[in-house]
Amino acid sequence: MFDFIRKHTKVTMGLLFLLIVPSFILVGLNSYNRSRENGVTVAKVDGKDIIQSEWDRAHQSEVDRLRASMPTLDAKLLDSPEARYATLERLVRERVIAAAAEKFKLSTSDQHLARELQQSPEIASLRRPDGSLDMERYRQLLGSQGMSPEMFEANVRADLSKRQVLMGIASSGLASNAAADLALNAYFQKREVQLALFNAADFAAKLSPTDADLEQFYKAHEKLFQAPEQASIEYVLLDMDSVKKSLTVNEADLKTYYEQNAQRLSGAEERRASHILIASPKSAPAAEREKAKAKAQELLAAVRKAPDTFADVARKNSQDPGSASNGGDLDFFARGAMVKPFEDAAFALKKGDISDVVESDFGYHIIKLTDIKTPKQRSFEEMRPELEADLKKQEALKKFSESAEAFTNGVYEQSDSLKPVADRLKLDIKTASRVTRQPAAGAAGVLASPKFLNALFAPDAIEKKRNTEAVEVAPSQLASGRIVQYAPAHTQPFAEVKDIVRQRWLAQRGAEEARKEGSAKLAAWKAAPASAALSAPVLVSRDQAQKLPVQVVDAALHADVGALPVFAGVDLGPQGYAVVKVSKVVPRDAPAEAVARQERNQYAQWWTSAENLAYYNGLKERFKAEILVSKPVAGKVNTEENVTTQ
Repeated sequence: MFDFIRKHTKVTMGLLFLLIVPSFILVGLNSYNRSRENGVTVAKVDGKDIIQSEWDRAHQSEVDRLRASMPTLDAKLLDSPEARYATLERLVRERVIAAAAEKFKLSTSDQHLARELQQSPEIASLRRPDGSLDMERYRQLLGSQGMSPEMFEANVRADLSKRQVLMGIASSGLASNAAADLALNAYFQKREVQLALFNAADFAAKLSPTDADLEQFYKAHEKLFQAPEQASIEYVLLDMDSVKKSLTVNEADLKTYYEQNAQRLSGAEERRASHILIASPKSAPAAEREKAKAKAQELLAAVRKAPDTFADVARKNSQDPGSASNGGDLDFFARGAMVKPFEDAAFALKKGDISDVVESDFGYHIIKLTDIKTPKQRSFEEMRPELEADLKKQEALKKFSESAEAFTNGVYEQSDSLKPVADRLKLDIKTASRVTRQPAAGAAGVLASPKFLNALFAPDAIEKKRNTEAVEVAPSQLASGRIVQYAPAHTQPFAEVKDIVRQRWLAQRGAEEARKEGSAKLAAWKAAPASAALSAPVLVSRDQAQKLPVQVVDAALHADVGALPVFAGVDLGPQGYAVVKVSKVVPRDAPAEAVARQERNQYAQWWTSAENLAYYNGLKERFKAEILVSKPVAGKVNTEENVTTQ
């Protein structure tokens, strides 16, 4: 056979071409079609498209951020159409501001970037006792988030440039006191009202539905009585903790690490000092600075002649309000707690020494070192658990990417079971029952991830019980699951939900009867105001609702008071109906001066926000920002949404 191939090379190549090329074309088309599904344009900014996959990624990042900060937040709220649309609006806003920053050539200097990074608590925690940045830990921190230092700093620089777009408007808002008072007085105006409440529960208590009524309601609202699809699943999670479990630390490595880091891990030296400050900020005129320095030199001579009088001299002369009353005592501090000139001087002194005059941005200091606290170096055995945990953490950071690749490949290559990848990476296979497509209230971890649940309830995973792909459920956390048993969504039999049907029927009919009665009374009382049976009059305003429903207060404040008294009907939804009578308009009480000042400041912030929004809307128009997805209408499908009644 090989002789034939050697003798007929051209024929063989032709046959291979006919067999292989079409398969490549088909695979390519299939891949192209799949990519197009996620390539649907959902918005445009400055002629550039925002596609569906970008929107999906942005929303997943937002969900992960919110879940991390508020673990008890109902996951259904995070993946609602309204929440997803809000993410798209934020994404468009980011693109508009980025386009403006580029168009206006706004940039961030290296000095501005450095100041911003120095203010980051996460980066500050990576500083060594001498103040220098531990670059290895810095790279590891960013690497765990999938970024290099260059990528991270470029992102921060871009964010700072974008901030400048709206900063000018935000920092220049202005509203006069007269305009603020006029608006605030109208906003907090009071109105005297009387009320008649028609409670749905009172009307529901008088109703007695027949079985026929309930069955008719059940058939008309079957979607309200659906049990959602559910599944029993098993899943595995790869995270830093699971990687650490598979690691063992060599004794020699532990001892070497101890020798290199014992002093740092035992703690930093602390010093206690007292000081006398003659305040003179760096921005003060030169003559004023010289005068302050001369005063400090004079006090230095005095305390050097009589060191025991240092505390008394500090009480009488120091201009540091925080320490003067304590004789200048600053208590213990480590490196990095004080401004550098002060710190350098304090850590150069011996106990009992008094420094020369030290110049800082705050003025001139005379420092007396009163105590030194040197940390006791702990033994190797004392520090063993801490050293082992530290080394394991460092090794896990290095090994995670290797384990993540093995995890991703393993759940795909042996898609009918999670056991092989669990055995290989020493992971626990966990189980869960009654898992639904949407995260359950109170769910945490993997089962709270909409991204994981979407993969779990994909058609292929349901029908063939295959492993899901490796899903990133949080930073440095990959999960894969498979359905063991599946129950599709179904309408529960009437007999099982009869009590719930009755409750819903009574609630709906009770609210209808309340509205009917309330509307009739409203018409009658408008025709004959004296016949109205109402509660005692109360004064309401936006800041004094008197425990009335918010809809009632809004109706009273929006009523046309051109001809008093005026009646208004208020639909309270499931609670029933209300009739409100507005009899009088009462001016707002004059607030105390401090309160008025605070309110004017708040009004100025509102005004600035409005100007900011107007400016942003102008930018949207300039850069032709357009959302191509319809905005969801809140509550549009609430009455027909699926409700779990089990």
